[in-house]
Amino acid sequence: MLKKAKLVICIDRDNDLYEKAGISGPVIGREANLNAALKLGLADPAETDTNAILRAIQIYDKMSKEYNAQIATLTGSSKMGIEADEALSEQLDRILSEFPTESCIFVSDGASDESIMPIIRSRIKIDAVEIVVMKQAKELEKTYFVILEKLKEPYYARMIFGVPAIILLALAISSYFQLGWQPIAIIVALYLIARAFGIEDYFANLLSSFEFSVERISAIAYLLAVPFIAISIWVSYQAYLISSAADLDPAKTFAASVKALLEILPWALIIIIAGRMLDLINEKRKIEMTKYGLYAIVLLLFSMVLSVGAKWVLNDTPPYVSFGDFLAAVMAAGVMGFVSMEIMRSIKRRAILSLKLENKEVLGTSGNYVGKVIGVDARDGALAVRSALGQKYVIALESISRVGDKIIVESSR
Repeated sequence: MLKKAKLVICIDRDNDLYEKAGISGPVIGREANLNAALKLGLADPAETDTNAILRAIQIYDKMSKEYNAQIATLTGSSKMGIEADEALSEQLDRILSEFPTESCIFVSDGASDESIMPIIRSRIKIDAVEIVVMKQAKELEKTYFVILEKLKEPYYARMIFGVPAIILLALAISSYFQLGWQPIAIIVALYLIARAFGIEDYFANLLSSFEFSVERISAIAYLLAVPFIAISIWVSYQAYLISSAADLDPAKTFAASVKALLEILPWALIIIIAGRMLDLINEKRKIEMTKYGLYAIVLLLFSMVLSVGAKWVLNDTPPYVSFGDFLAAVMAAGVMGFVSMEIMRSIKRRAILSLKLENKEVLGTSGNYVGKVIGVDARDGALAVRSALGQKYVIALESISRVGDKIIVESSR
């Protein structure tokens, strides 16, 4: 008699497996999960995800006697939120496509993982829920350690420390320049809007890619850029004071500040990007250079459009700029941006195809395991990848963000 399929799912929503033990999800199979629990336990003996995985293995062993059982640990993202849920959903969809089943048993180590349950229920029936709690942890002690651990995670640290820090900094600056409370309200409002729409996470990722280290060539570039950035801010502030003294309307005052700022700031940022590109050359990561080259192009085009816009608003000295000139600049920037993207994409593809990719492991940006490369299609620009359960996938070369010992792709689909 054919046994009914049953899936045991363990959830690691904050991706501690990858962050602490370097293990990419989904972790499929009893042996792989046992090894993962051991490595995570050795990396952090206090990590509750270890106990959750072991409990999932225990349940799997019992289920195997009656069902055609499979066990899988799904990993999310250290950033939590939408990014973590998307990674978990993607991994679950892939497992269900390779191991069809109507029901599962959900194993978790706490409340933060339970938020994924509605997503799982939308795809598969949950027969039972197992919440693993450390027996020796008293309520107060448990709460203390949970808060302490959460504060170490960037997602919660930015929420708890980031907003008060921005408010205090804005208060200090506003008080020094006697600007009133309005600038503070604007800055905080812009930050909250950026956080609500995920813009803050994007810029946090962007800034983290320009990490500072005295052992890298980029450190010199960063140090050179700092005085130029400071000078550009000072020049912009002086332009603001002059415009205010001349009783210009707020739009022209703002335009004068922007125009002055853009005289030096873009070149300071280009120095930073150039330093990062020198790092990549030194580390033999030339594929990523196309991304930073595109950053430089977009920065220059964006600065050009803003500068022309500011001149159009001011129109105080010749050559005068009309609205048609501003519109032409916007259209020219769009065309040049599109052409630049296509050129960079072509350069990136050629660079990737020049490398040996066969048999390399493929991971997602959050560390989730996608599979192993079994072939490269140069004509269609794609990789053929076999997953842990043997199913084949096709991944576009454009989605590759890094090639080293392992291949990192922006999407695991």
